[in-house]
Amino acid sequence: MNVKLNDNVLVITGKYAGKQGKVIATSPKSGKVTVEGINTQHKAQKARRGNEVSKIIEKEGAIDVSNVMVVCPACDKAVRVKSGLQDGKRVRVCPKCGAVLDKAYTAKKAGKEAKKEEPKKRTRKRAAKAEAKAQEEKAEE
Repeated sequence: MNVKLNDNVLVITGKYAGKQGKVIATSPKSGKVTVEGINTQHKAQKARRGNEVSKIIEKEGAIDVSNVMVVCPACDKAVRVKSGLQDGKRVRVCPKCGAVLDKAYTAKKAGKEAKKEEPKKRTRKRAAKAEAKAQEEKAEE
């Protein structure tokens, strides 16, 4: 499945054809995707307690992944995703402009270069108390 969470997507067939939305949930086993604002379904929710009110809830339903195309953020066109290699990792690539579609991969790479700190040295509570007492004794003298 070439569609991932938080991808911007264009619906190509069905009642909502031509509309764009963000992917909220994916289920690869069933080949379905839930898109924000697409395929809204109404469900009646009954009041369970005395102080609650019965209401009708609008909820997005799942649509088949074949009815959806990923929108490239660089060229803003719906594309069939192509896979490529970058730094030895398999990434999703736009075949029209060559931009990398995997946001997480580019964010992780930038984060690794920016931060390289050593972890804090762990000290035991007893050792910390002993050091504090030693410092107090030196201060008194």
